[in-house]
Amino acid sequence: MEPIEGIILGPLAGPLSAFMGSFIARLIKPDEYWMFGVIAEPIGVLFAGLLAEGKWKHSIAAYSVMLAAYFMHPFGRMLPLWTILDVLLAIILIYPVSKIGMKIFSGKGVSLFILLIAISFITASADSLARIFLLIPAGLYKIFDLSFEVLYGIFVVGAAYSYIEDAIMMTVSLLIGPKILASLKVFYKRTVK
Repeated sequence: MEPIEGIILGPLAGPLSAFMGSFIARLIKPDEYWMFGVIAEPIGVLFAGLLAEGKWKHSIAAYSVMLAAYFMHPFGRMLPLWTILDVLLAIILIYPVSKIGMKIFSGKGVSLFILLIAISFITASADSLARIFLLIPAGLYKIFDLSFEVLYGIFVVGAAYSYIEDAIMMTVSLLIGPKILASLKVFYKRTVK
């Protein structure tokens, strides 16, 4: 739901909504890893909102800082590169997707399905990168007392889950996104008149 939330609510209200939802969810069901969801989910929504508004500079700047911090950390250079291939592919897609992202509500000149898949993929990757950033460069692995060997295992297993999460997020966006966006177009046309 992160991509749809970001597309509909934008880069300001979307992340705020995601933060409140994630925070309330952690209050209802506490989790020792709460900071990953409370911080990473709004970042994913932020990216979806920025892409839908065509703001590629903000997206690339934030993404580059997190990615550079990961590779500057010794663990980032030692962990297998294949575990973050989706994250690396997403940074390449940010500029072209943001250029066509503004057309998501008009639907002119671009396939809504392709655009939703691309925004969903980048959103899932930004969420993953935020979690990686918190774990490695921000040093949460020290708080959880994780050795490099344990982190290595987490990354290898987590990569498989991350790729599955990417596929699920893109599928859900394709199933519900077009209907929600179509209903918003109808609502918008009625309220503007």
